[in-house]
Amino acid sequence: MTAGVETREFQAEARQLLHLMIHSVYSNTDIFLRELISNASDALDRLRFEAIAHPELIQEGAELQIVIERDEKARTLTVRDNGIGMSRDEVINLIGTIAKSGTKEFLARLREAKNADMPPELIGQFGVGFYSTFMAADRVVMVTRRAGESTATKWESLGEGSYTLEEVERPEQGTTITLHLKPLDEEDAHDVDYTKEWKIREIVKKYSDFVAYPIRMDIERTEYERDAEGKIVEGGKQEIKIETQTLNSMKAIWLRDEKEVSEEEYQEFYKHISHDWSAPLATISAAIEGTLMYRLLLFIPSKKPLDLFMREGSRGVQLYVKRVFIMDDCEALLPEYLRFIKGVVDSEDLSLNISREILQQNRQIERMRRGLVGKVLDALKRMRNQEDEKYRTFWGEFGRVLKEGAFQDRERQKELLDLFLFQSTNSDSELTSLNEYVTRMREGQEAIYYMTGESRKAVEDSPHLEAFRAKGYEVLILADPVDEVWTQSVFEFEGKKFQSIGAGGVELGSEEERKQEEETRKQKQETHASLLECIKNNLDEYVKEVRLSSRLTTSAACLVGDKGDMSPQLEQLLRAANQEVPTTKRILELNPSHPLLDKLQAIYDASREDPRLGDYAQLIYGQAVLAEGNQPPNPAAFSKLVSKVMVEAL
Repeated sequence: MTAGVETREFQAEARQLLHLMIHSVYSNTDIFLRELISNASDALDRLRFEAIAHPELIQEGAELQIVIERDEKARTLTVRDNGIGMSRDEVINLIGTIAKSGTKEFLARLREAKNADMPPELIGQFGVGFYSTFMAADRVVMVTRRAGESTATKWESLGEGSYTLEEVERPEQGTTITLHLKPLDEEDAHDVDYTKEWKIREIVKKYSDFVAYPIRMDIERTEYERDAEGKIVEGGKQEIKIETQTLNSMKAIWLRDEKEVSEEEYQEFYKHISHDWSAPLATISAAIEGTLMYRLLLFIPSKKPLDLFMREGSRGVQLYVKRVFIMDDCEALLPEYLRFIKGVVDSEDLSLNISREILQQNRQIERMRRGLVGKVLDALKRMRNQEDEKYRTFWGEFGRVLKEGAFQDRERQKELLDLFLFQSTNSDSELTSLNEYVTRMREGQEAIYYMTGESRKAVEDSPHLEAFRAKGYEVLILADPVDEVWTQSVFEFEGKKFQSIGAGGVELGSEEERKQEEETRKQKQETHASLLECIKNNLDEYVKEVRLSSRLTTSAACLVGDKGDMSPQLEQLLRAANQEVPTTKRILELNPSHPLLDKLQAIYDASREDPRLGDYAQLIYGQAVLAEGNQPPNPAAFSKLVSKVMVEAL
């Protein structure tokens, strides 16, 4: 029984994606077959998983497989599986819609590449591998039936603005995708005929040899009549026979001895599970034996995925139990700060019926998690110590994520801090580790000085750095948003405390120098005590204290926080996350050597009621806020005040 044909429009983003894929230059269209085989393998994995609880989903004696069919005359290529299949609603949601918040960025990247060779790593990162079929075909027909349902859905499209849906019959669950290939361009020597047996063999061997299910194809062979000696009889009978052959080896790569697997095989397996067409930076393979037995094959990517900082981004690794696929993105096996790691973990000891909920409280999983984290951090240490350039590549891509571990994983905090790299006032380009910083610390220096900010330039322009520059102290520049968070949880390294140069007092130089400077500052503080109190009264809404500074050499003023106070950048981050944050009053520090202080003192001495004192207090505060890269509380009022003072001065 069939129902009528329904025509539906692609979602806007899907339409744009199809257009860009079809019209972009792409040097390796082989990707479409690799993606279809990968999708079929995923569908078979999901069927096996659901069949653990519902064994009736797999018919007795039925072999799970992927079948490729080709027709040179009709120029069609078909990929068929007997996996989980899709319902009508799933077809609409998964094929007609791209329901990912990162789609706009993905499309922007594709648009940038439309007049150049499209970067292959873009395909697959957002589950859009199916759309790559339209690079090779001008019409695609899919018939799919969800396991456990009685009817199938036929989907068909020319890759333009719409597609059709129709209820049809399919004898078994699974999916059949038929590509009506584009005509061959005989004048283009690089045009590939995807109906040729050799080409399909080549693609499967290169990209899908390790797929755990047989990939089969019917092969035509001509048998010739032979004599008693086995020689072909000239003019003898010829018989065409059809032979079904398995094109892949089906060996689980993580079960093979590491010495028997080539780097190319590891790279292709990584691309298969990650949908990333760039080679990984490092491969981690291990067999853990003892009271808990499991194997792991993990990869450190060379490029961050587009969804790395998205809530719905992929997390964790694939979990297998006794070679049976259990789940993708097993979050329980790796902490969030290692979410960029891809790979497979295969356990001999877990139950096949284990669920995500049970995983969170399973002691074996916790032990496996510790083992995996240890292996990854060991690999990163080796990379840092032995392959400096490669490690700096890793840090540029994933350093922001690894820093999250400093406050998420207190147990391994020291290990993680050893891996961190920082910008520093010591160099314009070279990154430094904390160990390197400590070895360069000046005699008598007790703290690791750092400053957070929106960018390196914002930090370098800050008045807080003036005294440190003048006295030759190195300051770490922390310009990632996550730096505002982890620095609240890390208090020391190798016995040296962390100190923000934007908070608390500053004590630089030798003990004798500090004593002399503090004595001079106190004398001036007493001299200007009444003026400072006047300024504080005029800024009572914004500041908790006005004092003379020991950190300023050229700027007139700056704002600092008390120890333990939240930085203004952290306040902004929390508010951006829709969290209620009370405004923290800060300390206004004035430069005791700046001529502005003496000018203000003269006005104050002449008349303590002079209205200009209030205006100048607001200007000094606004100037200090601007120096941090922030806006004064009332920008319009501040602008009018600047104009007023300029007129008076002129």
